[in-house]
Amino acid sequence: MENKSLDNFIFDKSLLSQLNWSKRFDIILGIARGLLYLHQDSRHKVIHRDLKAGNILLDKDMNPKISDFGVARIFGDDTDSHTRKVVRTYGYMSPEYAMDGVFSVKSDVFSFGVLVLEIVSGRKNRGMYSSGEQTSLLSHDRALCGHRGQTWKLWREGNAVSLLDEAVAGAGTFQGSEVLRCVQVGLLCVQERPEDRPHMAAVFLALGNPGAVLPQPRHPGYCTDRGSASTDGGWSSTCTTNDLTVTVVEGR
Repeated sequence: MENKSLDNFIFDKSLLSQLNWSKRFDIILGIARGLLYLHQDSRHKVIHRDLKAGNILLDKDMNPKISDFGVARIFGDDTDSHTRKVVRTYGYMSPEYAMDGVFSVKSDVFSFGVLVLEIVSGRKNRGMYSSGEQTSLLSHDRALCGHRGQTWKLWREGNAVSLLDEAVAGAGTFQGSEVLRCVQVGLLCVQERPEDRPHMAAVFLALGNPGAVLPQPRHPGYCTDRGSASTDGGWSSTCTTNDLTVTVVEGR
């Protein structure tokens, strides 16, 4: 694609300023529309399982396209599924998928919520590692998240607008109510319990309707870096980044 992938823009300070708030909001809506199609409007329900900034391609007009369906799964109903090979991109995985290998459309919703918060803030959610050295947008510990604090605490303090990327905030060309709505939708999508997260139809409606009344989000889910137990006593784990996939399998 002409503009490569989303992560090239939102995580590169030299390119970040090219994404004003209007364009960021359009990208969020575009991703939501694409995920809604996969979950609801396509002939077969598709769960992407590896939704992340690196898998969102941008065309010449900066319109987003969901890509890389190498680990996607097709389903005909809403039943949750299990896997012993967890495809991991740290920071985007829902807790139930990372820890127990359980995935559903709500796993994609969690990843979408992380994407929304990254696009708003211009910061990467690196997940919670056992060393505690990485920052996290979802962590419950303010000390892990830099000078702007973490999303959940800012939301509870009524100061969620301060999460907005400084490059956008400094330009002053954003609508505060729109930013708040995006943060609230993002937090609703990353709630710890899958049943608390909205479906993409409700997400898309909430984003596109300024008058929509949204529920208050519960605390977000996040997890430490550990393998998923399997029924045969072993475990398998797949860790993905934008450039590399590493699979480790241990025997009994």
